[in-house]
Amino acid sequence: MLRVYLSGEIHTDWREQIIDGAKGLDVAFEAPVTDHAASDDCGVAILGVEADKYWHDHKGAMINAIRTRKGIAEADVVVVRFGEKYRQWNAAFDAGQAAALGKSLIILQQPEHDHALKEVDAAALAVAREPREVVEILRYVLTGALPAQG
Repeated sequence: MLRVYLSGEIHTDWREQIIDGAKGLDVAFEAPVTDHAASDDCGVAILGVEADKYWHDHKGAMINAIRTRKGIAEADVVVVRFGEKYRQWNAAFDAGQAAALGKSLIILQQPEHDHALKEVDAAALAVAREPREVVEILRYVLTGALPAQG
């Protein structure tokens, strides 16, 4: 079984596209919490309210990091999606962590981000533009099958 961690942008359905496309492959997926409010507020919901927004965010980031570190450490492949609208500094951090751990890294990004992400892309084993390309990479890795031409 191939363990894949899906990191990055949480505002589109790219994760669902990859998971649906990979049905039938021997793949297990993990991801960060993608409910934005839950992710932002987990620290104060569990450890208590903070008056200062910095500490509110800091508590949440630390708790989310437990899940992220575990997911990346246990993954065979880490897919990091950089979305079109928001700057995903945390996604860049996840990509760096995966690279430092020697994980196979696939970056999913639009061409307009190529220059800004050139160092991240240089650490990756593949840079995909669409979720279906990630699925085809996983299919090839697991089966050796190329995509159907048509």
